Amino acid sequence: MFTPLPTHLNLPTAMQRILTLLALLLFPSVALAEIQFSPVFGDSMVVQRDEPIHVWGWSEAGDEVTVLLAGHEASTKADENGRFDVQLGALPAGGPHELVVKGATTTTFKDVLVGEVWVCSGQSNMAWPVAAANDADLESLTANFPNIRLISVPNRAAQTPQNSFGGKWQACTPSTVKDFSAVGYFFGRQLHQTLGVPVGLIDNAWGGSAAEAWVPTNVLAQDAKYDQLMQRWETTIQTYDHDKAVANWKQRVAKWEAGGKKGNRPRSPRNALQGNQRPGNLYNGCLHPIIGFSIKGSIWYQGESNASRAYQYRDLFPLM
Repeated sequence: MFTPLPTHLNLPTAMQRILTLLALLLFPSVALAEIQFSPVFGDSMVVQRDEPIHVWGWSEAGDEVTVLLAGHEASTKADENGRFDVQLGALPAGGPHELVVKGATTTTFKDVLVGEVWVCSGQSNMAWPVAAANDADLESLTANFPNIRLISVPNRAAQTPQNSFGGKWQACTPSTVKDFSAVGYFFGRQLHQTLGVPVGLIDNAWGGSAAEAWVPTNVLAQDAKYDQLMQRWETTIQTYDHDKAVANWKQRVAKWEAGGKKGNRPRSPRNALQGNQRPGNLYNGCLHPIIGFSIKGSIWYQGESNASRAYQYRDLFPLM
């Protein structure tokens, strides 16, 4: 907290005022903690209709937090870790509304619609963008649906639960739809046109991902059916040396170049520990930041990466 300059310095009053003003500008007296949210909350978002609406975030421990949306209100206190969770009553499809969160500071999310919210996940089949679909130009140019809202979760692997990601909600337009999941968009467009309500789509796919990467490691470890899978990964964790793999790759590239560059250039190694196959990596990095957001359901387009373990997949997929 800023302390005024002591009077015993005998500085002229005007000088004291100038120095005090500069100090206040450079070092604010009280830095109010701004409430933090997962980016799944934002302007132009869609919240699930006809279901309780879960809102969470982080403030200072013990802060009183009040959430308001379309005449519904709920209050709570942030826990010892600063997290707060509230549930608002269900709302019918409609909007736009403002979602207001009041605590030490106030955050207002604008242009909030109420409708159907779906998570679009899986591997490359789901990640395949509209820009690469059949009739991509026509599909993109006609994608003017202001009440379809899109948000994409970037590919991120982690062994500890993440709370945030780099993404934001956007209305569906010819420019925003191009990089969005084609399967997700066509599914959402059909829903929107059939039901006549707003639709929110969360693109959360990663090409080549294995189903076990989308499941928490402690869940897999509790079931003996996955002992062999977990043991194999434990061995990989203990023995994999990415620096060594890179060094070996550089040697192969040098040999390829010395041999006249015949055939394909050796492919650079991917870090197995930081990829989309390791159990828990995508649950923590991609799913955890959005888990708890009220949704209607999810669509899933994956399986090729588990094809060699089909009998295991028939249990693993429902578990996931």
